[in-house]
Amino acid sequence: MRAVDTNVLVRYYLRDDPAQARLAEKALSAGDIFVPKTVLLELEWVLRSVAEQPAGKVLDCLGHLIALPGVTVEDHDQIETALRHCRQGVDFADALHHAASHACTELLTFDDRRYVRRAARLGLKPPVRLLAS
Repeated sequence: MRAVDTNVLVRYYLRDDPAQARLAEKALSAGDIFVPKTVLLELEWVLRSVAEQPAGKVLDCLGHLIALPGVTVEDHDQIETALRHCRQGVDFADALHHAASHACTELLTFDDRRYVRRAARLGLKPPVRLLAS
């Protein structure tokens, strides 16, 4: 099994370098590929922030990637949960942190404006709690 770095997936989805896009496609289509969840986290950030792709397109790319035959994604169930929560308005990084914390009693944060309120509205378990004095 071979792991891929974020830049391989960026070339695959953006196709902004045709030669590298072809190499990335060949590698992914050959299968037996492992994608660490840290690579997914970085891929989401690059597509959204650097390449300025619309949120829906970014989520479609991530969903496509985790469904590709021959591609194994680290903690696949956590990634699916994070994508579901992200489609409900939670930031992808926060959604991934939350999914990875599934065995905890709560997730503590200082982000009351968005994360705590949205998580409460969605009824996420474990609950996301504001860390306050």
